[in-house]
Amino acid sequence: MNHPVATSAVLSDAFVDSGRRLLGDILVEAGVIAPEQLAEALASQHLEQSRVGEALVSLKYCEEIDVCRALGDQFALPVVEEVAVDDVQDELVEQLPIGYARTNAVLPWKLDRERGELDVLAADPLRLLSIDDLGQVYDADVRVTLLPPGALDELINRIYSKRTKDVQLEKKDEEFDDDDEDILHASAEDAPIIRFVNSLIFNASKEKASDIHIEPGDREIIVRNRVDGVLHEVKRAPKAHLPSIIARVKIMAGLNIAEKRLPQDGRIRRKIAGKEVDMRVATAPTAHGERVTIRLLDKSAVLLELDSIGMSPDHLTMVREIIHRPHGIFLVTGPTGSGKTTTLYSALSEINRPDLNILTIEDPVEYQLAGISQVQVQSKINLNFATGLRSFLRHDPDVIMVGEIRDLETAEIAIQASLTGHLVLSTIHTNDAATGITRLVDLGVQPFLVASSLVGLQAQRLIRRVCPHCCRPHKPERVELSELGIDPDRFAAHEPSLRRPPRDDDGNPIRPRAPEGRKIPPPGHVWEAVGCARCNDTGYSGRTGVYEVLMLNEDLRRLAIQRAGAAEIKQVAMEQGLRTLRDDGAYKVLCGMSTIDEVMRVTAEEM
Repeated sequence: MNHPVATSAVLSDAFVDSGRRLLGDILVEAGVIAPEQLAEALASQHLEQSRVGEALVSLKYCEEIDVCRALGDQFALPVVEEVAVDDVQDELVEQLPIGYARTNAVLPWKLDRERGELDVLAADPLRLLSIDDLGQVYDADVRVTLLPPGALDELINRIYSKRTKDVQLEKKDEEFDDDDEDILHASAEDAPIIRFVNSLIFNASKEKASDIHIEPGDREIIVRNRVDGVLHEVKRAPKAHLPSIIARVKIMAGLNIAEKRLPQDGRIRRKIAGKEVDMRVATAPTAHGERVTIRLLDKSAVLLELDSIGMSPDHLTMVREIIHRPHGIFLVTGPTGSGKTTTLYSALSEINRPDLNILTIEDPVEYQLAGISQVQVQSKINLNFATGLRSFLRHDPDVIMVGEIRDLETAEIAIQASLTGHLVLSTIHTNDAATGITRLVDLGVQPFLVASSLVGLQAQRLIRRVCPHCCRPHKPERVELSELGIDPDRFAAHEPSLRRPPRDDDGNPIRPRAPEGRKIPPPGHVWEAVGCARCNDTGYSGRTGVYEVLMLNEDLRRLAIQRAGAAEIKQVAMEQGLRTLRDDGAYKVLCGMSTIDEVMRVTAEEM
């Protein structure tokens, strides 16, 4: 096949060429249709808002192949009547979702890697953006060959049916292999851009990153990973590769490649080194081009058990008491990325048993729990937290989880459910537990309803765990200890020194003890982060939670009814034994789990 490269610019120039013959005229001159048939088709085209070729085929005045040949004549493109499945290179199809191929009526056919030329089958030469995007994804110049729409659709179905016998077409699992070289310049079977994106995802998964940020700058693309809550740069690439990289990610996530002006959200599911990983993809236009954020949800890396998320013994006892109640509302508070969803899933796993009917409404469903009915929010069809929660009440639930209470309607339905004999678990965005009470009142809920329905709130943050392989003893300054809530004199004397220590059921202070695989710092010392090869020179490895659990009693309910402020509620709760986020962080420093610097960083708002 020998024909010129077809870019959007070339095809667009052909389309607007004043000397270009019209499709209908070409068909009339060829004797395929009569002038009066063309006139009827033009009238039908106007009414149906369709193309003239489609109108002619619909009126049965000609065949699809006749229109296709006329388009080939019009745009100087070759035409074929059919293509065998075996003539299409398998590796090209593996990299393109069937939804994209069908929607855009295009199919990559052959790729000459030495010459950098990609042959594409298309039903419509005016799909300009999709033709350009395929060139970017496969890093090659595109040459278009026209194939009638029916033949192309049949070919797409046959090819994808051949590839997917027992796997859903849009959810095909893909294994990513380790590849540390700069794949933008590597020569391998996969197109360089595809290998580059796969490498970003594989390496992010390998270092247990929660997010990948692909950010365009003025001259370069910067890739940063968020590991243990902290962003760090992992790669730079030439700015010229940005459209190709973004297009590849969009194809993987099933997004609209042609839409570059609006933010989009999608999802990718893959197997990475044998582990199933879900990825949430978000794009956004910036001054320097589109940026992409990919959130990785490694199902195999999450232990959905309350015992495994770092709760101190007293907090664990309180939370278990709350979630085993038959009714009431339990709220988990904290900013985005503080582990709220993991806490709720762990709570549901704890109480999940055959004699309970548990329903959830989430945005999105991050992990699937056996024996629990989970519903995904669908804003396009008005399935939101409020409508989902309202419908749940007709399904005889025992326990309901709502992803977030963010408006009055959702809050009122949740309270109604709790007051009619259901346990409701949810989240709310506040900095501490006490503010969760006042936030509900601020939303418009009557204070007496808040007081009568809430049974407990838990604020939380995630702190980095100090690397056990390179940490070293550090003798802290008195001011450091005081700010953390540790008595400097008692600490120096190797005596119990926490201002508000966790207590057992009898009210006795619980001494710090190291979890499995860690050790208590030497007397009079805490651990200090250093950095080694095992922790990528960060001094930290993994994360755990710090918590603040507030159980409502009569005093706190009275304050809620009186519309007391969050500060007053918190002060009374602390006088009655509430341990704050910083108090829990101090306990975990003494247990050898983290450092003073890390706890102070994460709980800075308590200063």
